[in-house]
Amino acid sequence: MNAAETVREYYEALRRGEPLYPYFAERSDVVKFGVGERLVGYDAVAEGLREQSRTTEDWTVESCDLRVTEGDDHAYFSDSVQMAWTDRAADHEYAFSTRWSGTLEPRADEWLFVGMHVSTPYADG
Repeated sequence: MNAAETVREYYEALRRGEPLYPYFAERSDVVKFGVGERLVGYDAVAEGLREQSRTTEDWTVESCDLRVTEGDDHAYFSDSVQMAWTDRAADHEYAFSTRWSGTLEPRADEWLFVGMHVSTPYADG
């Protein structure tokens, strides 16, 4: 699987409610920024993603402009993603236009995220 396929598979795993932490490198310096969180280190990323999977459902993830550049020892990506989900505990639906970017490194025959940043654009007014 190449880096672009890894990003697409991550989106699909999110839609299906499957575990997401296996897509991240088991490193102490891995980082994931979400819409409302900052997770540093594999243990924190894995726990944050487990909690997300436990408390949310009905994910919609629509990639609008995926761009991936792959080299021998790293890859980076950016995308505009429309996403929505339901928070089960609050019984509330969320929907955001988001920006994604990140870095991946190859491990054996797969690509793993070493950094991911998901944010929403700031709208003035």
